[in-house]
Amino acid sequence: MGKLILIAVLMMVVIANIEGTTEVAAGTAVLVGSNPNEEDIDGGFSSLDGMLQWAIGHSDPGVLKERSEIAQRMSLEELSNRQTELKELMEKLKMPSDAQLMLIAVNDLDNSSLPLEHHRRALEELLVLVEHIDNAIDLQKLGGFSVLIRKLDHSEPEIRTAAAWVLGKASQNNPIVQKQVLELGALTMLMKMMKSHTTEEAVKALFAISALIRNNLNGQNLFYQKAGDMMLQEVLSNSNLDIRLHKKSLFLIADLAESQLENENTVEVSFFSNQLLLKAMVDSMASSDLDLQEKALYAIKNILLLRSTKVLLFKDYCKLNEALERTRKQLQQFMVDDDLREYATDVESLRKEVELTFLQKLDKVTQAAL
Repeated sequence: MGKLILIAVLMMVVIANIEGTTEVAAGTAVLVGSNPNEEDIDGGFSSLDGMLQWAIGHSDPGVLKERSEIAQRMSLEELSNRQTELKELMEKLKMPSDAQLMLIAVNDLDNSSLPLEHHRRALEELLVLVEHIDNAIDLQKLGGFSVLIRKLDHSEPEIRTAAAWVLGKASQNNPIVQKQVLELGALTMLMKMMKSHTTEEAVKALFAISALIRNNLNGQNLFYQKAGDMMLQEVLSNSNLDIRLHKKSLFLIADLAESQLENENTVEVSFFSNQLLLKAMVDSMASSDLDLQEKALYAIKNILLLRSTKVLLFKDYCKLNEALERTRKQLQQFMVDDDLREYATDVESLRKEVELTFLQKLDKVTQAAL
């Protein structure tokens, strides 16, 4: 404690000398103020200012004034020596950079001799750090993605789950990271994790898949090649699965169809004509969950907008007409509830939009056949 007070006094004297100020006493300390929250839980400080404010705020004003007067009587040479000491001490107190923290976490994660708790903690730290786009890019330079992808095959589901979560976070809206992670073969492993009996593992794997291929044509093509339509169809057809998996699957389908619409020069894929997948999407509209209904309608709308969509498949095999009518009646019931009325009204607007798009496309096909 005494050392920190002395550092604070020296810092104040140095600042005063630089600015030509002669008074550094208790009154000045009051002006600077204090903030006990600046103190780091591990005993470090996030900045010099944080340390200065903490030391002043925890000091006795009389002692601070006395030491300030002593410091002011120091010669320039003595002050210079103290400044050097201060620099050296601050280097020791300095917080590690994000890159250093990531390297520590990666090394811990890669050390199989460490207990599981250390691996879990390392993954938790990486999950926070990779939210910053530059940190996510730097993680590859540290060998982090290779280590994380190896953990996708770990014997413990919670480690696999956490590793998938970190990869998903790092890949979000980050084409540089998407490319790196795809090249390391993560997509195949994540798709394999979708068959897990652990719900959280499947949820985080699907989150990572979506983040990895969003707005990434190479990733999307790889997903198509690896029968991504079958994977999503199996999810949507299984009513026993967690509803989050159904929602994330529909959101991904809608996103893929939107990407196809935005890239008109790309070859349209058979993914969007998988009749079992389309039927599972239409059946999802029967859910009592408004959010799921909305996601199903949005995905269907985007697919109907594609040039290659086989609208007769929606009519004859998926029975979209009947499904839209059932959904209309269900939404009317939701509108009776004050808490659901506004949301149900929005979903009904989307339902009408889907119906209109469907009927217009169906009419074009009928006219062409005449």
